[in-house]
Amino acid sequence: MAAERLLRGIAGGLLAAVLFAASPAFAQSAPSWAQLSTEQQAILAPLQPEWDSLEPDRKQRWLRLAQRYPEMPPERQQRVQERMRVWATLSPEERERARERYRQIRELPPEQRKELRRRWKEYQQLPEEQRERLREQHLRELQRER
Repeated sequence: MAAERLLRGIAGGLLAAVLFAASPAFAQSAPSWAQLSTEQQAILAPLQPEWDSLEPDRKQRWLRLAQRYPEMPPERQQRVQERMRVWATLSPEERERARERYRQIRELPPEQRKELRRRWKEYQQLPEEQRERLREQHLRELQRER
């Protein structure tokens, strides 16, 4: 008797989960590419090839960015577009490493984050040839570590 009630409860829970996943509320929280507005599609265009395979929470993050996008200054919009293009070219492993680096930076004490930002701005001010040499040097060092 108790086992039967337990099984009914589990079956009911599974049915509710299936019905919710098929509901319009769930579909809107994780819309397919075709369900996005024209404006959202234009903003998120670099992500189009993989959009339908993204997890719902990742879609929501990108949609929140798309919502803020029109209020961004043009130079910020350009940076966002470039970062999306780069992100779209990364492998799943590279994306996970980037997420991990982001988490590590976020956990740094404020003074260390401030120093990191200062050094990043310095790097951005360097001529392109010098930045390219530094990137190549960094890649060689990474390869030696492996």
